[in-house]
Amino acid sequence: MLIGHQKQWQFLRKSAEIGRTSHAYLFVGQAQLGKKTLAIEFVERLFNEDIQTRQHPDFIFVEPQKGEIQISQIREFIRRLSFKPLISSFKAAIIDQAHCMNQEAQNCLLKTLEEPKGRAILILITEYPEILFPTILSRCEIIKFYPVKKIEIKKYLESQGIPKKEIEELVRSSMGRPGVAIDFISDSRKLENQRKAIKDLIKFSNSELSTRFQYAKDLSQDPQSLRKILDIWLRCFRNVLLAQSAGQKPSNGLQFNNYSSSRIRKILKLIQKINFLIKKTNVNPRLALEILAIQL
Repeated sequence: MLIGHQKQWQFLRKSAEIGRTSHAYLFVGQAQLGKKTLAIEFVERLFNEDIQTRQHPDFIFVEPQKGEIQISQIREFIRRLSFKPLISSFKAAIIDQAHCMNQEAQNCLLKTLEEPKGRAILILITEYPEILFPTILSRCEIIKFYPVKKIEIKKYLESQGIPKKEIEELVRSSMGRPGVAIDFISDSRKLENQRKAIKDLIKFSNSELSTRFQYAKDLSQDPQSLRKILDIWLRCFRNVLLAQSAGQKPSNGLQFNNYSSSRIRKILKLIQKINFLIKKTNVNPRLALEILAIQL
């Protein structure tokens, strides 16, 4: 179910109706905004068929394997794309988390983007377009996605029968990302984990520097859990910044209302940078967290 992004949807729908779809699109925006959901719904509209099972013979879906999209995956993707359509009049393909393509994979894909064979529509999805080659960006029609309005996420949660007393927290915690809200209602443990991460953040920020460094050491032992925690911290500080901008106190229990907006922005940028470096480089997580510990 698509939540929000009606402008993007109407643009794509209209393009399809008048026969002016691009051969390649790049969907750009934060994780869990609904980019993949819209991409799938768009392909379904073009095929006039359900492809949720991803078994449609004219549909190709590529995603990272063990955190990376390798050249072998793109070669197989191109091989399948070269076949004539079996049911539809064209082929459609989605490359999810396209920023996970290594350089060899990007070079391989670039040839297809430069010289598309047959009628095909490609949709690349990414939250880090800066990692993709400029030549790939230039050959795609870029469609940007933004956080969804609270009222739209609220309406969705109400339609799912979520108790009113829980909806406010879910809407606030999702920070405009429908995928986050869906994760929370599909697994209540994730919401509990967020609450714990917020409590740990308060304790972390109020501790002596030596205690913060020890906590940074402990967190750095599990990079996968660390990314999830940093994502929660990012949402929390965004919540504080938004509350300050509206002249309100943060409603998530954080005790950072005495921080200046410039300090919070600095912390936000640092968390974003650390999360990016942990995902895409061999940065030392402990050292990166110690730098954050000093700022807090």
